[in-house]
Amino acid sequence: MKGIVFTPIGHVENEFNRPTPVDEMRKSTSRIVIDEDLVEGLEGLEKFNKLLIVFHFHRAPEGYELRQHPRGDPSRPKRGVFALCSPRRPNPIGVTIVDLVRVEGNVLTVRGLDALNGSPVLDIKPFFEELV
Repeated sequence: MKGIVFTPIGHVENEFNRPTPVDEMRKSTSRIVIDEDLVEGLEGLEKFNKLLIVFHFHRAPEGYELRQHPRGDPSRPKRGVFALCSPRRPNPIGVTIVDLVRVEGNVLTVRGLDALNGSPVLDIKPFFEELV
């Protein structure tokens, strides 16, 4: 099977430069800066309250275990990696539902993103509550 290559569409800007508890990250606001040549693709996005952000865990350590302690807490029983949101996974891809605060040119301001500063953004999709 051939490898899959993605080209980031932008990156995250926020205050989190190292792993931080998810609950703390989700309380804050982040900016998603989209490449200028893709700004036309943002048309109509302002009509949505929630977005699905797909990003690369660019600072995740190499390698993974198929069974891990949730949030790296050894007091919690191990679970399979696909039952966790751990960045240490076969494909280090993160997905988060965020609140869209505003769209200004090529910059989205969002609340609830648990990606680190500089994380490459791979895709953005509108989120529809009725799909859950």
